[in-house]
Amino acid sequence: MSILEMKVPSPGESITEVEIASWLVKDGDYVEKDQPIAEVDSDKATLELPAEESGIITLKAEEGDVVEVGQVVCLIDRDGAKPSGDAKSEEKSEVEPDTEEAPKEEKKVETPKVEAPKAETPKSYASNTPSPAARKILDEKGVNPAQVSGSGRDGRITKDDAEKSSVAAMGTSNNAGSRGSTTSRLSMLRRKVAERLVTVKNETAMLTTFNEVDMSEIFRIRKQYKEEFSSKHGVGLGFMSFFTKAVVRALQMYPQVNSMIDGNQMVSYDFCDISIAVSGPKGLMVPVVRNAENMSFRNIESAIKDLAVKARDGNITVDEMTGGTFTITNGGTFGSMMSTPIINPPQSAILGMHNILQRPMAIDNQVVIRPMMYVAMSYDHRIIDGKESVGFLVAVKEGIDNPVEILMNGDERKALEL
Repeated sequence: MSILEMKVPSPGESITEVEIASWLVKDGDYVEKDQPIAEVDSDKATLELPAEESGIITLKAEEGDVVEVGQVVCLIDRDGAKPSGDAKSEEKSEVEPDTEEAPKEEKKVETPKVEAPKAETPKSYASNTPSPAARKILDEKGVNPAQVSGSGRDGRITKDDAEKSSVAAMGTSNNAGSRGSTTSRLSMLRRKVAERLVTVKNETAMLTTFNEVDMSEIFRIRKQYKEEFSSKHGVGLGFMSFFTKAVVRALQMYPQVNSMIDGNQMVSYDFCDISIAVSGPKGLMVPVVRNAENMSFRNIESAIKDLAVKARDGNITVDEMTGGTFTITNGGTFGSMMSTPIINPPQSAILGMHNILQRPMAIDNQVVIRPMMYVAMSYDHRIIDGKESVGFLVAVKEGIDNPVEILMNGDERKALEL
C-alpha cells in the first residue's frame, strides 16, 4: 500500500497556522490529482488545497480545526482503485427487469368512522371575565382580557392566566413571531480583521478630514470615451483609475502620507503600492496594485479588474494582498453618503469614496446642479499633521475636479491610449 501524507503548505511568509474552513470531499472518496479537496483560512485569505496525488482519501482533521503549516491533514492511498462509472448499470443488468406491474391488491372498503361531536364548554357571563386580581395584572400589562383564554370555572380568567399573558402584552396579537437565533464560528480571516481593526483604534491617533469633489468632468470623459476605451483595451473605464491617479499625485506631493511607523522610526516609500478594498465571498479583501505611479489608466483598470475577479472567485493569493502603502475604499457602491474609514495597518492613511448625488452648487455666482461626492481621509496623527492631511485631500480634489489638465497632461485621448 502506497500512502501519501498531505501536509499543509505555507500560504505565505509569516503565516504559521491555518484553519480548515471546509472539506470539499468526504472521508473515503476517490480524488484526482490537483482536485480541490479543502478550503483553508489564513489570517489574510481563503485558499484552496489541491490533492497532490490521485487515490482514496482519509481525512485527519475536522472542519474548524486550526492546524500548523506542515501538519498532516489527510492521507491519500495511491493504490486505491477508482470506482467504475457504470457500476450501477452493471448491477441493474444482473436483476430481472421490472417492467411488469405488480398485482394490484384488492381495495378494502372501510366503513367511515363517525366521531361523536365534542361537547362545547357552555358560555356564561364568566367567560373571559378576569377576577379582580387578574384584572389588575392585565391592566398593568395593557392586555385586553378578550385575548386571554381563561382556565377558571366557566372560562373565568384567573390570576395565573393573567401572569402567563406576557407575550400578548408586547402587542395586540397572541401570534408571536420567530424567536430563534443561530451561532456560527467566525473564520480566521474575520477574526484577524477584527483584531487588526481594534488594534488600529487603540494604538493609533486616528483622525478624519473631509472634502467634496465635482465628478462632472469624469462623467463627461467616461461618457465620451467608454465605448472606444472598452473596445480597444477590453476593460471598462471606471472611477477607480481616476482616483488612483489622483492619490498617486497627492502621495508624491505629501510623502509623509506615504509613510509608516516602525517602532521609533518613520519609514517613507518612494513607490506607491495602492491597496484597493473589494468585497469578496469571505468578506472585505484589500489586494494591492503595485507601483501605481508607473501605470496608465488602462493598466490600472486592468489590474483592478483582475484582482477583483480573483477576490470574488476565491483565487487571490496572500502575496497579492500583502504590502500596500495607501488604501482606497469605495463605500459609495453600497450607497454610503459619508463615513470615517479605518486605517489599514500598518499604513498611515486611507481614502474613503462615497456615493454620487446631484446637488445644487454655486459656480461663478450661479446655482447649478453638479454630480458631487464626499471624500474622507482617515490618517494617523502621530506622523501626519493637519497641514499634510488637508493638503493631501485638496490635492486629490484638484485631480478629480480637473482631471484633463492635472491627471492627463492636457491630452485625454493620449492618456487613455486611444
